[in-house]
Formats: sequence, C-alpha cells, structure tokens
Amino acid sequence: MAAHGRSALRDLFDESPTPHIAHPPRTHHRDFYVATDGSFRESGGGLGAVIETRDGARVARIATADAPPDNNVAEYRALHLGLDVLAARAPRDARVGVLVDHDALASNVNNAILATDHPEGKPPQPLSVPAETRYHWRGIRARLCGFDEVRAARIDSDQNPAHPLANEPDRYQHVNQEPDRCVLPDPPEPARSGSSATEFPPPSRADRNGGGRASD
Repeated sequence: MAAHGRSALRDLFDESPTPHIAHPPRTHHRDFYVATDGSFRESGGGLGAVIETRDGARVARIATADAPPDNNVAEYRALHLGLDVLAARAPRDARVGVLVDHDALASNVNNAILATDHPEGKPPQPLSVPAETRYHWRGIRARLCGFDEVRAARIDSDQNPAHPLANEPDRYQHVNQEPDRCVLPDPPEPARSGSSATEFPPPSRADRNGGGRASD
C-alpha cells in the first residue's frame, strides 16, 4: 500500500536497487514512474506497462498479447512500449523512474544514462544487449535521451504491477480501454529544514540484498 499522496510505483522505486547508480533519498524525486514486464510462452506471450505520476495519479495501463521469440525480447519490447506511451503523455523535461524485473535490462538502462555524461560516451560497465533485442534497444535509448533524467530500478517479479498485465493480457484487456490521460504531478514536496545538505548519502542499493541479486 502506497503512502497517502504517493505513487505505489514511487514507493517501489525508492526501496529498490538501482544498478551502477547511488540512490540517496534526495534523488528520489521523479515526476513519472513506468513499470514494464514482458512474458514469453510458446503458446503466446504479452506485454504490460503501468505509468503513474509522483503523487500516484494513473497515467496509463497497457496489457497486450504478443509473440516474442524469447524472454529477453519480451522484456525489451515491453520497456520500449512503455517509454513510447510515456513520451506521448509527459513533457520533455520530465524526470522518470523505470521499474523492471530484468536485472540486465535495468543495468543496461543505467549504464546508457551514465554514458551520456562521459566525454567519450563510454558507460562505466560494458553494455550487454542480446542481439535479438537490438532494434528495441535502439528505440529505448532514443526515448531515454528524450527525458530530462532517467534512472532504472530492479524490482522482484512478484512486486511488479505490470507482471499480471503481461502474463494474462486477455484477462486485463479492459485496461486498454481506459481514456488517454496527460497528467502532470503535483509540485514536489518542500525539503525539510535541517535535512539533505549535511547528510551522508547511503551506498547504492545495488550493493545490498546480500550480493546474490546484484545486477552487475
């Protein structure tokens, strides 16, 4: 359950590891959050996405049947779809939090973002993008560059609200009939006096959870 006036996605993002990027509390202020998931089955898979503003207003939900050749393509295709929808409904100066349950995808997103700040465009860690996903990865990177700031967090599959949409797209087909919404979040909450500037930021949550689940 999300705190009053806060997005459920924001709460998930705040408490999840962000591979390769330190995640102190003062950096949590995203304008929009997009959670995506892709499913692969020989009988047919699906793509799911949930988009919310910082204060919990729903922007969009998507559940669509798909036939990806493997799970990697499903995951990359789902994020590509979610970012396409968000780009159509959010301003270009938006700060975006991405939530996925695919370790390598979260790692690649953050690596690609960090590479944009390098004078030679080099990521801190080598990108590992499956060949079959290269066209979707190209689209993802284009969308990442279209926002003011993006950061990806890795969440567990059973916490991902896009998971049921991707795994049972026929059951959740009604969410695609929800009216289109272009919703702006409320202004950020004012900083509490005496906090932030003198605090030591905690280590990246990418280094937590016992190391066994680290994406890098």
